[in-house]
Amino acid sequence: MDELLEAIALIATTLHRDRIEAIANAAERLEAPVKPDQWSSTVAMGRNVELLVRLTRAWAMNPTITGKEIAFGLRTAGLTATAIGSAESIDLVWTGPKTGLIPTRNTEQAIREVIDEAGKSLFIVSYVFHSASSIVEGLNEATERGVSLHILLESSTRHGGAVSGDSIKGMHQAVPNAELYIWHPNEKAQAAGSLTAAVHAKCAVADHRIAFVTSANLTSAAMERNMELGVLVRGGTTPDRLHKHLNALIQTSTIVPWRR
Repeated sequence: MDELLEAIALIATTLHRDRIEAIANAAERLEAPVKPDQWSSTVAMGRNVELLVRLTRAWAMNPTITGKEIAFGLRTAGLTATAIGSAESIDLVWTGPKTGLIPTRNTEQAIREVIDEAGKSLFIVSYVFHSASSIVEGLNEATERGVSLHILLESSTRHGGAVSGDSIKGMHQAVPNAELYIWHPNEKAQAAGSLTAAVHAKCAVADHRIAFVTSANLTSAAMERNMELGVLVRGGTTPDRLHKHLNALIQTSTIVPWRR
């Protein structure tokens, strides 16, 4: 029985849900003992063949198991694998002195991971940008593969912001295909009242599924020398909620496109 359960688990953790369902549908129409050539050509293709051979052999060793039971096992295992894959995981990210007592991820590695995994959309927020060549390289590669890239930065003092240099102009020169945003001056003034306000958040989120929230700016100092702390979140609802929130800031004109 263990061999049969292992064969089902391997299919569930290897194939896409659509392929698992196709195999389950085919299994429902079969009765043990099953031979490899009894699987229809629509499911016996590519990597499926190897997995189906293993399943068939294990099924033959357990002839009392029906095709409907195999199908039920495949669907259950597939849903379980999907649930585990989408469950939230959180990693501690740290740049600075290491103690050796607690395992941590490096800031530059974490943000590159988010950038490199982006397939459709990527939203970056930082107070300031300067240098950070590895990050620039990753962002340009993302736009080259068709990722929609949005970056929100704090404006320069020359344009009513708090940053002494012009980070936004520097980012435009470094990553020309990025859509750059600033906090709308009127919205910022309204939020601050008689005080001052700035874009001080630092985060990166890709495809609504992986997010990095950090103290680090997009600078070489933050990536290499400073003491910086963050968390890398995969799965769960947090990346999706963060991405939707940032997109809503655009839709409500709270943040607006930067104009040269």
